[in-house]
Amino acid sequence: MRTIGLMSGTSLDGVDAAWVETDGESIGRLGPALTLPYDPALRRDLRSLLDRAPELAPDDPFLADCVARLTARHVEAVRAIGWQADLIGFHGQTILHRPARPGSNAPGFTWQVGDAARLARETGLSVAYDFRSADVAAGGQGAPLVPIVQAAMARDLPKPLAVLNLGGVGNVTWIGQGGPEAGELIAFDTGPANGPLDDWARRATGEAYDRDGRLAMAGQPDGGVLARLIAHPYLAAPPPKSLDRLDFDRALKEAGAAALSPWDGAATLVAFCAVCVAAAARHFPSPPVQWLVTGGGRRNPAIMRALASALTEPVRPVEVVGWNGDALEAQAFGVLAARVWRGLPLTFPGTTGAPGPLRGGRLVGPLL
Repeated sequence: MRTIGLMSGTSLDGVDAAWVETDGESIGRLGPALTLPYDPALRRDLRSLLDRAPELAPDDPFLADCVARLTARHVEAVRAIGWQADLIGFHGQTILHRPARPGSNAPGFTWQVGDAARLARETGLSVAYDFRSADVAAGGQGAPLVPIVQAAMARDLPKPLAVLNLGGVGNVTWIGQGGPEAGELIAFDTGPANGPLDDWARRATGEAYDRDGRLAMAGQPDGGVLARLIAHPYLAAPPPKSLDRLDFDRALKEAGAAALSPWDGAATLVAFCAVCVAAAARHFPSPPVQWLVTGGGRRNPAIMRALASALTEPVRPVEVVGWNGDALEAQAFGVLAARVWRGLPLTFPGTTGAPGPLRGGRLVGPLL
């Protein structure tokens, strides 16, 4: 199938789009890819949705307005790709992610917003969407979703391999020699990544993020704040596990991060991101031969330097193996869309804690 994958991540910076030729198991041609940034007003309103989501009613007018503007930008992205396609993979924007926690009887919940029916109508293409809900309903974490695609892309690379995605939240995939059924595909969220750093930079400088890591590289990590953050139980908890973008907000406040200078605060957040990744490596069956880093964090020299210091294996951007780190997640949702179409599983016990290989997603559009 010819698919267009769309991804709007927890960094809230824009929509990524990528054209992929795939049967959901193997990947053929990779076509054009692009990012359409969100205008500052939409990014601000999406950030506000994250804060309001726990109490937000589904028919809230502010939510409806944000969804309309978000979907319109996704329509623009599909049109901007300019290549014919059969199917769209539409992740939408996560505004709340609360999977079931160990020892809790509360059901899990995950909420991605976006109007799939409108996207199908305005593009004339069928749309696969709602990728996470079935997994969460079955007791899984609903994240990460892309490991099965990363494993397909890494088919010919030396293994074991760790693929680290640094968006608003960090997540890692450990890929062994066997497939997911052999327990050789393990994935989970590492901890906060760009999200808290972006929020910090915006408050401290008015910039949307710490451009080129300048803020962090001008400061020093605060040992006391860092020690209190490292004590967070999430780091020691075994996978499967996943996070909402704001899950560490309270911990950051209680650790005293707000009292730090703009520079030292940024340096502390970068150091904590690297500590979280190093802690994640303790849950791997064996050390990887290398770490491949994707997501916006790979463009921050301060983060990449901190990772190189915290990890014993080589740390490189995914571009060294020919992958496009700006398009990787969008490409993955193009592949996942084909898996939804074919009824193939999206998640596995090792990637989300699903009870078994689990199908998911829904379809809407003219091909149905």
